[in-house]
Amino acid sequence: MNMPKVLFVSSEIAPYAKTGGLADVGSSLPKALKSEGVDVISVMPLYSSVNRAGYGLTEVFQSSCVHMGNCEEWYSVYKASLSGVDTYFIEFSKYFDRPGIYHTKAGEYADNAYRFAFFCRAAMQLAKDIRFKPDVIHCNDWQTGLIPYYIRKAEDFFFNGTKTVMTIHNIGYQGIYGADVLEYARIDRADFHAESFESFGGVNFLKGGIAYADKITTVSPSYAKEIQDEVGGGGLHMLLSYRRYDLEGILNGIDTDEWNPATDKYIPQNFSAETLHLKKVNKLALQERFILEKNENIALFGFVGRFAGQKGLHLLQYAVEKALKDMVCQFVIIGSGETEYEQYFGSLPARYPLRAGSFIGYSEEAAHLLEAGADFFVMPSLYEPCGLNQMYSLAYGTLPVVRATGGLDDTVKNYNEQTGEGTGFKFQLIDGDALYNTIGWAVSTYYDRPRHIEQMRMAAISEDFGWKNSAIRYINLYKNVTAL
Repeated sequence: MNMPKVLFVSSEIAPYAKTGGLADVGSSLPKALKSEGVDVISVMPLYSSVNRAGYGLTEVFQSSCVHMGNCEEWYSVYKASLSGVDTYFIEFSKYFDRPGIYHTKAGEYADNAYRFAFFCRAAMQLAKDIRFKPDVIHCNDWQTGLIPYYIRKAEDFFFNGTKTVMTIHNIGYQGIYGADVLEYARIDRADFHAESFESFGGVNFLKGGIAYADKITTVSPSYAKEIQDEVGGGGLHMLLSYRRYDLEGILNGIDTDEWNPATDKYIPQNFSAETLHLKKVNKLALQERFILEKNENIALFGFVGRFAGQKGLHLLQYAVEKALKDMVCQFVIIGSGETEYEQYFGSLPARYPLRAGSFIGYSEEAAHLLEAGADFFVMPSLYEPCGLNQMYSLAYGTLPVVRATGGLDDTVKNYNEQTGEGTGFKFQLIDGDALYNTIGWAVSTYYDRPRHIEQMRMAAISEDFGWKNSAIRYINLYKNVTAL
């Protein structure tokens, strides 16, 4: 059959708007699909933070209308193109002209259920308005969870034959809200039950998406297994287990144009597998930037990420403190989030001068420099659906220290002391001492078995985590689902 037409719907797409890995996938996957010949367009909300002039947004429609359950909503549509992919933006000031995407420091927006119910219907209406009849609508996370329901209800002849794929990027975020949204969202009361949207009296957007989608994917093979278990399923394990034959784990890729040490515009010294020895130039630059002792022979660990419980920050807090006291090593921490961790990691440089550096916030340049300059990258996540930073690290010959969960377990090969094989260091237990001991294992390998470190670096930088293989798997999935 011919290549499918795909409408890719996401609440965030990099570089336009980003809070996490969903935005990176929202950018990279359509780009990879396009390069394989798929006719794909993307759609997202037009948040006030989107740089319209910088990304060249142009107006498509000034007044479009979507029929919600109890009213009409009028909005505008804009468009931009990046890497050959057209992205359409739904402009609706009532819901999207706000400081944050989902929340502010004060908390989550109280009307998020209404905001993204509208977005789901507007994304479908957009396809009609531009006469783009998709073979597949690829939905992403709870914010798009109503679309499979609308398609399954077959209320619009335009989408006759259209199939839906629902990707779970993180089952920890399900979009559970009060039942008051049912009328506005046009969810039939007869469909509000425990096998679809209903969850302890509330409306669970992700649960509905899983129940009604033709196929379900998640972002790594291990995570697909974990979410069918009571511990990892976030209360949806029984539904996911029931739909296991429609569930597939497809590993995320990384944008190798953006994350490539040979061409990276953010680092002072480019390098490749053939010139891996030049990596040390970036290490010295990283040490200089974060006011560490400039010494290429000290084991340097890095972390970049959200300061959130899921990321195992309490494990990192415990292990970093102990390691800086007991071992010859350095740490650089970049991130923001929960106040407790911002205060702790922000104070590290003052307490461990020349040995610890930190930046509270996010800097693209600093993140790239850390990936290029560190010897090791620490990811002690409690769970990790896929993870991207460990793949960025591998691409830069920086060896990950990870908990063996989800995509971390799928992408990092554990070090073998006898052979020197592997691409990183893994531990199992959710325990501060387990992380500390694994950091110690990396440190001892760095000083006692340097040839193994070089062997692992070469193995890591030689891995291919680009999107091509995963894009082909998605294309095969689209073809299979449209053949049903």
